[in-house]
Amino acid sequence: MDERDVRLLKAISDLGTGSPERLHEETGIPVSTIHYRLNNLREDGVIENDLYDLNLDELGLGVTVVIEVLADYSGSHEQLSERLLAIEGVTEAYFTMGETDFVVVARLPDSDDVERLIRAFEDVEEVDRTDSTFVIKSLRDGQRPLESYSLDTLVEMLADE
Repeated sequence: MDERDVRLLKAISDLGTGSPERLHEETGIPVSTIHYRLNNLREDGVIENDLYDLNLDELGLGVTVVIEVLADYSGSHEQLSERLLAIEGVTEAYFTMGETDFVVVARLPDSDDVERLIRAFEDVEEVDRTDSTFVIKSLRDGQRPLESYSLDTLVEMLADE
């Protein structure tokens, strides 16, 4: 995988599409090259399906860390949320009730990067402390939450009568 492949994967993530025409507009990479590279990324197992789900292990972001953030802040949580979301590697963040103020999920390349991530949280003035948990194995990644429901349940819960 080279820089062009990474640029394509980033554009797919940012645009929410794998349309070669849109990817060409975003990256300037020729459409024929985009087709070729996307096929290679599929064959290598980086792109898992036509929805462009990524195998994060194959991509090089195989370390998942769940971080509980306890903070002391005045004002709204939105300002602090923006600062937490700006930390590179943070892929999910939740404002929570209870002892923990935020729960953050980060996808990282290695354990050295975990240290950088924790240091970045410590540099945020309002963060009192963090509690980090390494994920050993992902049992279900919530990229598509409807997968966890049966069709009958979804129809019952969501469809207008």
